[in-house]
Amino acid sequence: MAGKFEIKTTDTGKFVFSLKAGNGEVIAVSQNYATIAACKKGVASVKNNAPVAKVEDHTVEPVEEVTNPKFEIYTDKAGETRFRLRARNGEIIATGEGYKTKAGCLKGVDSIRRNAPEGEIVVID
Repeated sequence: MAGKFEIKTTDTGKFVFSLKAGNGEVIAVSQNYATIAACKKGVASVKNNAPVAKVEDHTVEPVEEVTNPKFEIYTDKAGETRFRLRARNGEIIATGEGYKTKAGCLKGVDSIRRNAPEGEIVVID
């Protein structure tokens, strides 16, 4: 089963998307967008950038910097490993949940690479 992008309206009238894997698990979320058109552009950016993005690991020293687009892997304040996907222009276009292990986080990155390119867009009312 293929992944999908679900676009929803927030309580404040903004728009956000979630990328869900084929099993229904949320693997990435977006920032708030002012319009549904802008949100759909964000989805298109994830579809285009995720398959070619390299990984920049901030959990090890020294950090080996790579060019955008990239997945930045980092440890959050709670000690969990997370990722954020940056587009070619450096903007953060998707973020992942906290994972207990870096291996789990890297599986999340791989899941985005597999699910984003062909993910259908579903607008939830």
